[in-house]
Order: sequence, then structure tokens, then C-alpha cells
Amino acid sequence: MLVQGITGREGAFHAGACRDYGTTLVAGVTPGKGGATAAAGVPIFDTVAEAVAATGANTSFVVVPPAFAADALSESVDAGLELAVSITEGVPTRDMVRVMRAVPPGGTRILGPNCPGVISPGKAKVGIMPGFIHREGHVGVVSRSGTLTYEAVHQLSQRGIGQSTCVGIGGDPVIGTYFVDVLELFAADDETEAVILIGEIGGGAEEEAAEFIRRELKKPVVSFIAGQTAPPGRRMGHAGAIVMGGKGTAADKMEALRSAGCTVVESPADLGAAMESQLRG
Repeated sequence: MLVQGITGREGAFHAGACRDYGTTLVAGVTPGKGGATAAAGVPIFDTVAEAVAATGANTSFVVVPPAFAADALSESVDAGLELAVSITEGVPTRDMVRVMRAVPPGGTRILGPNCPGVISPGKAKVGIMPGFIHREGHVGVVSRSGTLTYEAVHQLSQRGIGQSTCVGIGGDPVIGTYFVDVLELFAADDETEAVILIGEIGGGAEEEAAEFIRRELKKPVVSFIAGQTAPPGRRMGHAGAIVMGGKGTAADKMEALRSAGCTVVESPADLGAAMESQLRG
């Protein structure tokens, strides 16, 4: 992993946290500071391409301000990285549209922006997820909300239920990876036996996920939809969490998931118990 923005306070802190968890940190990238050594003890390069050529990095962790995040992601795409994870909140939607249009078929998988990242407990993480609440196991977690991801994981771990991989896809209107993308990976993953899906109001990603689950996913799914009391037309938290034109309501999403065979809970406090019930059969 390389970290774009490693010389900033947040970049340095989270680079070290990922390294300490087990991720192989090989480089940092900050334009104009090439040739120096980061606080995390890795070399700094001016460009992602230079870092990849020198270290063989295949993943980027983007920790840069909103105005520069899209360009940083584009640089990762141009360098041919396999994965680029952006935690930055407030990236202009138009910038992300430009980035996603430029990703070639089979090119860099972008996670985020405005996401907590990804973690495979006991193996590695890229992002800001608190590793200490996780434990190794066989439940996959995918969520639009970072804090609700942590809540679900904590409940699972407290019940002795470990996780295979946890993915925060982000809450912005335009992101690089959606529910269906992650569900396809969970469906093909032998280490994942069941899935928790945490959605929220706005957009149609949950309905698309429900259709995929109905057709393709033969593993138990427990789901929660945030924003059940949100008034239409008002953004609630995330930039993408807004009900417009009567579409994207929590009720519609919950019904779609129930119809697909998912166990849908009314409160996030019930996620752990519901999954435990599913696993007991």
C-alpha cells in the first residue's frame, strides 16, 4: 500500500495504523516532497507512477483534501493500481463523475470517497476502521455508513461472530463501488458464509442489491436501512442520503430487501442478534 497525503497529520496517523494492523506499507506520495522519508519510515515520491515503479505498490490509500481527492484518484487509475481507497468527505460530485468515466474496463477499483475503507480481520486494512473491534470469521459486512459498520461489527464480535471482510462503500451520490459490486465478491468468496448489508435513504443502490440477492446470492443476508424517519427533500447526514420525488425512501428499500429474502431489522441494535439467529439456522 502507498498513501497519498502521507505527510499530512491524518495521512501519517492512518498510514501507521494500517501498517501496525498488518498492511504492507511501502511508500507515500506527496507532490514536491519526493526523496524525503515519511514519519512512518517509508520513502516519499512526487507521483504515484514513481512510487509504483520503485516499490511495486498495488493499492493506494487517498488521504487528501476534497479539492484534490479526485485528481489523486485519477493518478492512481493512470498508474494502474488494483485498488484506490478514499476516505475524503466533500469531494465534488462532478469531480467524481469525471474520475469514474476515465476508469477503463477492468481498471482500478475505487472505494469511496467518504468511506471508512476495507478490512479483512487478522490480515490487513486500508482505511480508518478500528481494527481492535474486529475478529476473524465468516460474516461479510457492506455498508454506506462508517459508524454503523463499526456498530454491526462490535455486536458481531461481542457475540463471538467473526468477519471475513468488511467494506464501507461511502455515502456520497457518486462512488466507485456499489453494493452489488461487493455482493458479487461475497458470493464468490468461500470464507464468507453470510452478509450484513447496511443501507440508507437516497438513490437506488439498495433496490439493485435486493434484485441481485434475489437472483444470485445464496447466503443469508441481514439488513438495516438508516433514515426511516427522514422527511422527503432533506439531506440527512451523507450527501447521497436524500429522498427526492418520492423515491429512495427507507420503506421502499426495506420492502425490496424483504421481498428478496433478507432479514430486515428495524433498529441497528438488532443486527448482531439477527445474524446470530441466521447462523444458528
